[in-house]
Amino acid sequence: MENKEGLQKQLKTRHITMISLGGIIGAGLFVGAGSVINTTGPSAVLSYAFAGLLVVFLMRMLGEMAAQNPDSGSFATYAREAIGPWAGYTIGWLYWFFWVIVIAIEAVAGGAIAHEWMPSIPIWAWSLILTFLLTLTNIFSVKSFGEFEYWFALIKIIAITVFMGIGLSIILNIFPGVESPGTSNLFGNGGFSPNGISSIFLGVATVIFAYFGAEIAAIAAGESEDPKKTIKIAIKSVVWRILIFYIGSVAILVTLLPWDSTTALKSPYVTMLDLIGIPSASFIMNLVVLTSVLSCLNSALYTNSRMIFSLAQRGDAPRAFLKLNKQGVPTRAVWIGTVVAYICAIFNFVSPDKMFMFLINASGAIALLVYLAIAISHIVIRKRMEGKGEKLEMKMWLFPGLSYFTIASILVILVSMAFIESMRSQLFLTLLITVLVVSSYFILKKKNTTSTSASVKTKESAV
Repeated sequence: MENKEGLQKQLKTRHITMISLGGIIGAGLFVGAGSVINTTGPSAVLSYAFAGLLVVFLMRMLGEMAAQNPDSGSFATYAREAIGPWAGYTIGWLYWFFWVIVIAIEAVAGGAIAHEWMPSIPIWAWSLILTFLLTLTNIFSVKSFGEFEYWFALIKIIAITVFMGIGLSIILNIFPGVESPGTSNLFGNGGFSPNGISSIFLGVATVIFAYFGAEIAAIAAGESEDPKKTIKIAIKSVVWRILIFYIGSVAILVTLLPWDSTTALKSPYVTMLDLIGIPSASFIMNLVVLTSVLSCLNSALYTNSRMIFSLAQRGDAPRAFLKLNKQGVPTRAVWIGTVVAYICAIFNFVSPDKMFMFLINASGAIALLVYLAIAISHIVIRKRMEGKGEKLEMKMWLFPGLSYFTIASILVILVSMAFIESMRSQLFLTLLITVLVVSSYFILKKKNTTSTSASVKTKESAV
């Protein structure tokens, strides 16, 4: 049965707030922080702080645009309005592609964790089961997505809060039976920045991707009861989220653990739990990481479907993806993301070093292109609104200075990726995919123009 009324406004403020909170707390924080610290040293906290600051600016810009015009296409819609239809088409499809790959990656990661507990079921089967179950929650209703994501995010927030509380009590020497390391890990063994100031900036290029996901709140706000109020609440909370959860937790880790200990930083939170003698620390951590994986899968399926739905609304994707079920969910849009993600996940088992790695690298720098589109769109739209004398629901700070600073910083990170061996392939493959997507827009546009002209001539001939 098809719903004629459009997407349903079933998400509450608590859903959007928790979606935005959980959006930046992924497995990358629980697992990935260790490798960044190991490369950068204690000064990794500055890398996270600077990258976090850029994301705060970007979310504020996005919030300003979303408060004026809440839309399920979010930044793709704003890029279309500000830069041109080709930009909206390109950013929309790149973003869709990014989350398809994320679904595949998270499905494999979740399957691997579940396989450890039940080895009789292969990883590929677990990947299929987890993705299928979360696809069903997305298809049932947007409210069911919101509820699942609310509880997934709440578990992650509780976990990181507990970890930080334990870590802080150890540092302050009030945790019984564990001696505080003081500042020895921060300033001993090579100093605060043992690999030089340049490593801090290299760290920024790595960690900025960890924050990607905060923008989901702007997409979800389009299906909330009061979009303008909801997006303002969610965006305003970005500042303290980043300060507490990322910068705060990394600051605790670099204080507690020696930066050059590969063993301790392989899974830093497990190491921290082992410090206080908690049994089954590895199991607890796997449970938290699995929750993060499921949360990411759930959000990816939702975001993915709403982006292609928005593209279809503007004629940039097949109109078949506009069909809604009676709960107002674009089921075909959800299923296409699931199916394509299944195909990508299969590559992990048949060609992990070639096809799957190609897909991962090709999506690697998309986050920066999305950020760039948000910043440029914001400047254009803000100036346009000021020219019309429109009242702003929410304002970006120190406009246009901070907006231009953000653009310049993103461009510097993109250029620096070309000189970082581990990131070079990501940059060039993403640019290749981008060129292909932009080319497809103009090819399709030319084809549609030719078809329209031919149709008009046929009608004229008939007359």
